Amino acid sequence: METEKKTPRQRPRHLEDRLQTSCVSWFSFQYPGLRLLLHHSPNEGLLVKKQTDGAKRKAMGVRAGFPDLILLKPNSRYHYLAIELKTASGRQSENQKTYQQAVEEAGGRYILVRSIEEFMNEIKYYLDE
Repeated sequence: METEKKTPRQRPRHLEDRLQTSCVSWFSFQYPGLRLLLHHSPNEGLLVKKQTDGAKRKAMGVRAGFPDLILLKPNSRYHYLAIELKTASGRQSENQKTYQQAVEEAGGRYILVRSIEEFMNEIKYYLDE
């Protein structure tokens, strides 16, 4: 009996990282004049080596639930665009839902993106508005 080779299951964070890299690359190529306005603030907690480093980051303004990407470009309706990236089955945390509400109350647009195609469509729509 021949055994099937299974591809190793990728963890959701790695899939989100890949999606984010693809989105940022596409954006930088498509909109080179705006590339500096698309920003990622590393708040995943993966880089924390010591407990004190985490406390320092928190004191410096790192917040749980902060969107993956922020586009600091207003359009005719919104002051900026906040983008949360998720896998097909990924769900927002409570902190992310709180951030969504805060962004929307502050005049920003908050979107949840699950694919590069969805990202491209949302960016085009936002910038054309």
